[in-house]
Amino acid sequence: MPRAKQTASKFHLDDPQYYLNRELSWLEFNRRVLHEAIDIRTPLLERIKFTAIFSANLDEFFMVRVAILREQVEAQVGTLTPDGRTPEQQLAEISQQLRPMLVQQHQLFEQDLRPQLAKNSIHILNYIDLSQDQQTYLHQYFEKRIFPVLTPLAVDPAHPFPQMSNLSLNLAVVIKDPDTGEQDFARVKVPSNLSRFVTFPKELQQYKGESCLWLGVPLEQVIAHNLSLLFPGMEIQEYYPFRVTRDADLDVQEYEADDLLLAIEQELRKRLRGGSVLRLQIPTSTSEFVRQKLMQGMSLTELEVYETEGLLGLKDLMALTAIPCPSLKDSPWTPVIPARLKGLAPQLDTRIDADDRGDGLDIFSVIQQQDLLVHHPYESFTASVETFITHAATDPDVLAIKMTLYRTSGDTLPKALMQAAENGKQVVVLVELKARFDEENNINWARRLEDAGVHVVYGLVGFKTHTKVVLVVRQEADQIRRYVHIGTGNYSPKTAKLYTDLGLLSCREDLGADLTDLFNYLTGFSKQRSYRKLLISPMTMRDRITAMIRREIQHCQQGQPGRIIAKMNSLTDVEMIRTLYEASQAGVQIDLIVRGMCCLRPGISGISENIRVVSIVGRFLEHSRIFYFHNNEETELYLGSADWMRRNLDRRVEAVTPIEDPAIKQTLTDTLHLLLSDTRQAWLLHADGRYTQLRPQENEAECSAQQRLMELTQHH
Repeated sequence: MPRAKQTASKFHLDDPQYYLNRELSWLEFNRRVLHEAIDIRTPLLERIKFTAIFSANLDEFFMVRVAILREQVEAQVGTLTPDGRTPEQQLAEISQQLRPMLVQQHQLFEQDLRPQLAKNSIHILNYIDLSQDQQTYLHQYFEKRIFPVLTPLAVDPAHPFPQMSNLSLNLAVVIKDPDTGEQDFARVKVPSNLSRFVTFPKELQQYKGESCLWLGVPLEQVIAHNLSLLFPGMEIQEYYPFRVTRDADLDVQEYEADDLLLAIEQELRKRLRGGSVLRLQIPTSTSEFVRQKLMQGMSLTELEVYETEGLLGLKDLMALTAIPCPSLKDSPWTPVIPARLKGLAPQLDTRIDADDRGDGLDIFSVIQQQDLLVHHPYESFTASVETFITHAATDPDVLAIKMTLYRTSGDTLPKALMQAAENGKQVVVLVELKARFDEENNINWARRLEDAGVHVVYGLVGFKTHTKVVLVVRQEADQIRRYVHIGTGNYSPKTAKLYTDLGLLSCREDLGADLTDLFNYLTGFSKQRSYRKLLISPMTMRDRITAMIRREIQHCQQGQPGRIIAKMNSLTDVEMIRTLYEASQAGVQIDLIVRGMCCLRPGISGISENIRVVSIVGRFLEHSRIFYFHNNEETELYLGSADWMRRNLDRRVEAVTPIEDPAIKQTLTDTLHLLLSDTRQAWLLHADGRYTQLRPQENEAECSAQQRLMELTQHH
């Protein structure tokens, strides 16, 4: 039984010692990703996948988070973070913590994963290890397929140092004129629109006399060993690959933009050219001459230079996960059709197996019977959310469809919305143009939707619209009924197979009325501030969540148990953390399931000893947000799109819905407890910011929550 601790007045809860640094916490998250690549319990090609994810995550971290810190340094911002660090201190500590992790990652790949791939007949070979026939093939391949694409750029008084595009892989080449003896420097960009690994025809897929399952050579090595064709008559003295990461955060002055679409497009063009260089990756073997040439050409300090043993740009290893070798991968998973949707009428979804179709039911009648919770990727996105939207588009009784699109993939849902507009329905889509790194995709869809007659809006000036909601208005007999989907994840069939997300399908009148008000707020000049059921950022969510935490405090003060379980991606908001500290001091038992950044320090005596924080990093990316409040045995449960970060609570439009159906409440409660019992992919956060992976007790079976959820879904 938790004990009430000393009151908050005896502690200064804004003291920096009680907060973890956001950026360093993110690095700890990526360390947990790397551990999945290290863990021998993970199948080999999945370990390769996590190695690639680790690198891809770092690219984005530099392009956005490091970019912001660099801008703060240049602007001489002296503001301290809640943990008491300056921007300069954060950049220095990022470098200090990251470099050993990179050494670990590259040693893992070169000394462990690469040899294991070779044992399984998967070879990433160096050019010099190829047979003469293979080198001849690559020489011919280079002449026909690569050489025409390349553009060598000289660097001399007549040719200034070239602009390096973001995330580009390049070759730094030192050449000598045999006639004059002069030494020159040139840059050759490795084409990003060609495969990173060049493979061979079947008859040449051999190594040391044995046939290979897969054999490839890094593209930069193929170019490097044919440089004489690019510089005829010159002597190639040395060459080294290098990789550049630039500031890619968009800087859109929304209040000054007459047309947000055009403003975003202009910023995207700037991103392609690139902002300031934030990271230069080079091999440890790079000569001092080339190193200094690159640093001077891009105005870099030692802090921005990262030396690497082995291949650069390991995110390109993701290509290997497509190799058809099931024994080296997780067992395949096919999302299950929710039991209540297996009886859908044949016309509703031709993709649903004929044996699972019934007669007479449609998805709207299923929702009328009872609210429906869907849990991806355990349950099928196609058979639930896609079906809801695609058949609303063709149902003659549907009058209107309103939807927010933050990110999407594929074309099923946008095409359904276009078809709905062509069918004469009122279709409104809020396309968030500022969805980071999806801006171009969203602009393309916005234009196509507009051309099809869909009313497209771009959200609110100064706010991102991050909420994931759909409203369908349907004429039924003599009444109008509103159907809703409120979710935690994007309307993306691709990520629905990779991310764990939840969605509620309902026709409750109060939820339909709330979404009607929300869309009026998003598309018109409504100043709606209050909602019946939904918690909406930036209006009501912060105050309502804070009030529910304080209610648990009051229950403890009255001698009743207090209990909170909250699952989210990140917890960085200082006010929310402070309120959780106050709850812990009052004796509220708090379990937090935070996948990524967490700035709260658990386990501090007198501050947070009643708070436990775990992070789950596994086969699927934990993305759902669930909030549980015991409320003196009158449990309240919520799900939605918002993390407990300042941006989500104050600077984004978010929606979180209460769960009122008793069966769904129980399902979510069971899911939370299952996640808290994980001893395979769960990590426990300690007060000093370290994480340790949880293990089963002696004589206790290992529990993987994600694996267990797959098993439970299959048997339902």
